[in-house]
Amino acid sequence: MDDSLIIAGKKFKSRLMVGTGRHRSNEEMVASVEASGAEIITVAIRRLNLENPNEKNILDYFDWDRYTILPNTAGCKTADEAIFTAHLAREVTGSNWLKLEVIPDARRLLPDPVGTFEAAKRLVKEGFVVLPYIHADPVLARMLEDAGCATVMPLGSAIGSGQGILTIDEIRIIIEDAHVPVVVDAGLGVPSEAAHALEVGADAVLVNSAIAKAHDPAGMGEAFKLGVEAGRKAYLAGRIERHAVGTASSPAQGMAVAGQRRS
Repeated sequence: MDDSLIIAGKKFKSRLMVGTGRHRSNEEMVASVEASGAEIITVAIRRLNLENPNEKNILDYFDWDRYTILPNTAGCKTADEAIFTAHLAREVTGSNWLKLEVIPDARRLLPDPVGTFEAAKRLVKEGFVVLPYIHADPVLARMLEDAGCATVMPLGSAIGSGQGILTIDEIRIIIEDAHVPVVVDAGLGVPSEAAHALEVGADAVLVNSAIAKAHDPAGMGEAFKLGVEAGRKAYLAGRIERHAVGTASSPAQGMAVAGQRRS
């Protein structure tokens, strides 16, 4: 059975997306991405030095035939800034794919729902494949899907916080209602949290800080790969129902009873 992740008609084997920020070195970044098995890599366009074309930047460390580069609008505080950065990203990468982030508060790093929606509507009309980062808001997720976004990307918790998924009930609702892939983005700290997201039906997760800031980023990248694979397999296999009381795993029929002799 083909169990590919499909976004805007493009197939991917991996359901783990990874970011390129916060790594201690470019060598650790490349090693962790390779170990993760990810095919989609996010890059913050506003954090690249584009003034010096001779200076090597993050984009130069990856084979663009092997990976799908997903520019993001990290650092944008308004819809207008995000739209400007989206056009810059398309010029730099030649791709119309975009992870949309509109984050006015640099301390809490929570997305602006109004700015995100306004930017998404305009960018979709301009031919961008928009993957918006949002709070786990089922109403906003539906509005963005209706506006033509290729995915919705609800946060588990604040970016870089490592708190795990604090929004699981809302994410379940988004998954139940969505007709586009749901990607849990931000706040994951360990692979078991990625597995949990996939177990409840999320189509993918995006991880950056949990890998980049690990003592062994390559080891953590591989661990997230395995966690995502396990979570997806568990979702497809189907978990048992929850019961208020215990249920014996061995059948009672045919069991020997104390004091009873076999004939």
